[in-house]
Amino acid sequence: MVPGGPRLLTYPDPKSWSELGEWWLLELASDPAYENVVTPMLIDLLRPEAGKSYLDLGSGEGRVMRKVKAFGAKVHGVELNSGLAQRSGEVGPTEVGELPDLSAFDSESFDGVYCVLVLEHLSDSDRLFAEGARVVDRNGVFVLVANHPAWTAPGSTPITDSEGEILWRPGAYFGEGTTEEPAGQGRVVFHHRSMSALLRSAAASGWCLENIVEAPHPDLEDQSGIPRLLGCRWRREP
Repeated sequence: MVPGGPRLLTYPDPKSWSELGEWWLLELASDPAYENVVTPMLIDLLRPEAGKSYLDLGSGEGRVMRKVKAFGAKVHGVELNSGLAQRSGEVGPTEVGELPDLSAFDSESFDGVYCVLVLEHLSDSDRLFAEGARVVDRNGVFVLVANHPAWTAPGSTPITDSEGEILWRPGAYFGEGTTEEPAGQGRVVFHHRSMSALLRSAAASGWCLENIVEAPHPDLEDQSGIPRLLGCRWRREP
């Protein structure tokens, strides 16, 4: 879900997420974007290796964990919603906890961490990158898939011109701020940060960028030139 625009799957704000497990499962059932675009982007960037261990930051019901585990990797999760954590626990050990807190995990205990459509719903990206750097081995990786920051700023919205073409107003891109969208009986909160702020946040914790990809919305041919998803792969400085 991008504020004001066509829906992509998202991760609700932690304050309401504990009550939105059923809403999340309905979202997964009704939106093919996660299976067809989001997860493949994650796998292409992560390149899971057999025998290595990965931590899913916001594991939901374990959908992405299953894909990573299929490569012979060991998977662990951290998830705020206890009902969803129980489901992902059937795939791999899952800790019930609120991101960006990873204190339940020992330092240098994973080969990589990944975060799928979660970071934009957390207010403290600096701490998540720092905690991710702490829990991975030297030379470990961090992979992020997120809603593209070009369209998460307050005031960002699609507009239609006189000929019916859909364009985008980017909003206050260079600032910070939040927007909200309805999610079942709760609300989804988006925390906006620019691309440069995101990359600086990762670099400050010792993450070296190895790859970055952008993708349009998977179901909107008339918006094929508009980036809607961002994917990054970083490696921890040795």
